[in-house]
Amino acid sequence: MIDLESLAALYSAHKEDAAAQVAEFSLDGKEFKFNSEKYLMGVINLSGDSWYRESVSLSADAAIRRGRVLHESGAAIIDIGAESSLAHAARVDDIHQRSALLPIVTELSRAGIIVSVETYHPSVNTACLKAGAKVLNLTGSVHGPDFFREVADHDAGVIICFVQGENVREVGDLELGADPAEFLYSYFARKIDEAVRCGVKKIWIDPGLGFYYRNLQDSSTRIRHQINVFLNTFRLRKLGWPICHALPHAFECFEDEVRSAEPFFAMLAILGKTDLLRTHEVPKVRAVLSAMKIA
Repeated sequence: MIDLESLAALYSAHKEDAAAQVAEFSLDGKEFKFNSEKYLMGVINLSGDSWYRESVSLSADAAIRRGRVLHESGAAIIDIGAESSLAHAARVDDIHQRSALLPIVTELSRAGIIVSVETYHPSVNTACLKAGAKVLNLTGSVHGPDFFREVADHDAGVIICFVQGENVREVGDLELGADPAEFLYSYFARKIDEAVRCGVKKIWIDPGLGFYYRNLQDSSTRIRHQINVFLNTFRLRKLGWPICHALPHAFECFEDEVRSAEPFFAMLAILGKTDLLRTHEVPKVRAVLSAMKIA
C-alpha cells in the first residue's frame, strides 16, 4: 500500500539523498536543467513484435512522422529501437538494425530533433553516432572503454541501463538483494567511473524496470518491484547524474485502460525524483507533469 505514512518514512530515512544535486548539461544546443525541470523521452519502436502497438512504426516514413509528432507534443528526446526487448521477439542483427535506423536518425537529426538509439550492438552505436544520434540508450552490460570513448569523441550522451545479463535479451532471474537501491548504487558507481574516465560528460542512469526477467513474470511481484524502485530512485541521485526511467504498462492491473498505466507510473517516478521519463504516451505524461507542477 502506498500511503502518506510510508512515503514520509522513506523520505525521513534518506533526507540527504533527496537533497542531492545532479549534473546538468546540453545536447545539440538544448540545455537540460535537471535540478529544476523534468523531461520526456518519446518512443518509436521499429519492430512489429513490440508490445506497445501505438509506438510501432513499420516504415522509415512512418517513424519520421511519429518522431516529429512526439517532438511537437513535448518530447525533448526521441528514443528509437529496432529490436523488441520481449523474450519471444525476433532477434534483429546489427546489419538490419543499421538499415532500419540510419535513415530515421539522419532525417530527425537534420530536423533539429535530439535522437537516442536503443541498442546493445557496438556497430549500431557507431553508425548511429555518425548519422547524428546524440544519445545512446545502452541496453547491454559488456561495453568497455572503447564504447565510452566513442561517445565522448562525439560529445554525445549515454543512458547506462542496469542489465543483469549480457544484454536485455540475455537475462534470467533478477537478484538485487534486500535493498535494491544499494545494489543499484554499487552497479552504477562502477559504470559511471568507467564512463567518466573515458571522457563522457553526459550521463543518465536507468534502473531497467522494463526488462523481462524470469522471476518477475508474476504481475504482483513485478509491480511491487517497480513501485519500490520508482519511490527509492532519489537515493541514486547522490551518484551525481540524472536518472531516466522507462515507464511500464502493468496490463494485469489496467486491462482495457492500459494506456493509463504510464501516466500512473509517471507520478511515482516524479515522486522519486526521476529526471527523464521514457514513455509511449507523451501527451498523457506531459499532462501529469503539468498537474504536479501546479500542485
